Amino acid sequence: MEQLHTDDAREAIRGGDTALGIELGSTRIKACLTTLGGEVIAAGGHEWENSLENGLWTYPLDAVHDGLRAAYADLAADVERRFSVSLDRVGAIGVSAMMHGYLAFDAEGKLLVPFRTWRNVNTARAAAALSDALEVNIPLRWSVAHLHQAVLDGEEHVARVDRVTTLAGYVHELLTGERILGVGDASGMFPIDPETGDYDAGMLAVADGLIHGAGAAHLRLADLLPRVRRAGEAAGRLSDDGARLLDPSGTLASGAVAGPPEGDAGTGMVATNAVTPRTGNVSAGTSIFSMVVLERPLGSRHEEIDIVTTPAGDPVAMVHCNNGASEIGEWAGVFREFARALGAEASADEVFTALLSGALERGADDGLLAYNHLSGEPIAGLDEGRPVIARTPSSTLSLGGLMRAQVRGSFATLSLGMRTLADEGVAIDDMRAHGGVFRTAGVAQRLLAEALGAPVTVGETAGEGGAWGMAVLAAYTRACADSEQPVLADWLNEHIFAGDQTTTIAPEPDDVADHAAYLDRWSAGLAIERAAVTAMP
Repeated sequence: MEQLHTDDAREAIRGGDTALGIELGSTRIKACLTTLGGEVIAAGGHEWENSLENGLWTYPLDAVHDGLRAAYADLAADVERRFSVSLDRVGAIGVSAMMHGYLAFDAEGKLLVPFRTWRNVNTARAAAALSDALEVNIPLRWSVAHLHQAVLDGEEHVARVDRVTTLAGYVHELLTGERILGVGDASGMFPIDPETGDYDAGMLAVADGLIHGAGAAHLRLADLLPRVRRAGEAAGRLSDDGARLLDPSGTLASGAVAGPPEGDAGTGMVATNAVTPRTGNVSAGTSIFSMVVLERPLGSRHEEIDIVTTPAGDPVAMVHCNNGASEIGEWAGVFREFARALGAEASADEVFTALLSGALERGADDGLLAYNHLSGEPIAGLDEGRPVIARTPSSTLSLGGLMRAQVRGSFATLSLGMRTLADEGVAIDDMRAHGGVFRTAGVAQRLLAEALGAPVTVGETAGEGGAWGMAVLAAYTRACADSEQPVLADWLNEHIFAGDQTTTIAPEPDDVADHAAYLDRWSAGLAIERAAVTAMP
């Protein structure tokens, strides 16, 4: 992608020929302003964190509102600082957020219980019952599993549920007044029929029967769930109230075309240009997950595989791990603090580069195991998580070995799920990766290639993340509003990734074999973490 000239950026801002993408991630709310061709103009962000309340992970809605305003204010200040113009309009806008979870409201729009995020694993009974009844895998974190679990538990609020949505759907409604969800995010609420691009009607009827039989005969999923839209389809416009929510100063005008709100998985697919069959991507952040676009249905149901969709509605096999790179970030923070104690100031990127520099040395982590599980991890069979580092007395502890163990440990759970796809014969021509950990050139990319046993490609946009991917989807919606709707994959190739610079690393056979042996040791060592959960309640 060519670098945007300052004068061109200023002209795009003044003319409203821009797209604004906002993503509410697990630890950061990001805002990204781009041209309608995907060139980054400015960015802003706001740190936030989930909390464990009454045994469930949540964020208060006040923190959502405050975080949106803070991220947008940071973005607007970046525009003013870079280009000496005020951000008073945008041409298109879109919101993405952590997928799945449970936001339930009554008929007056009152939140009935605190937001239950994807991180919660209390829905095992409901997910199992739904999976058996529907004959598809319903993961613990899906919205329908949360709803059915509330019914099974006899929760008082169920009697007053009028609608259920995801975090992206909630914010989109705040900004536009429309109760709509992009098909990719909707596929984390309830299974999608790929022929219609809407919730599967037959499965809705079966699930309704299950929920009614559990004591909630007044609920009908078709009435509770948001309307579904594919990428590019009309999803409303930024309202006056929505503009004031983002910018209380009144500078930002309403009227921007809004793209369907999406989940972070969908924006990751767009950010890596992995939306066609036999392509896939890995998104590494607080969670880590892979998305592989299928050319045919899987042969059977697997607990570790979700069937979701691309933003265009094509079926995708998703391996979702609740725990990703957070523990690596914690260690980076410790070493940055240590550097400050010595009187040295270093940026986050500089710290990561220094830490990961020795992580490619094979054997550096011999006798060393690292587990990154801050929360439960269904694929690894963990109801709860305890970050653990364990080593044998004869092992050597070095910086390179420690970080090699951390990076390999952050990919290990994903490797377990990807083994299942390989056993199913799923073909992957191109696997792309994105997330901040890949900004350190070559290190995490090579270790991921070894973990997957397949070439991994990282593009120049790998560090841009989901907010950029959502801005691109918003720009696509604007393009579809202005002319006949082009195919998403074709539009991305022609308008966004035509000049994309990428690097591909293919693993060596010996390194793939070394990782397979490591994964066996790591899997056996999960007993250490289970013991830690018991010993450290």
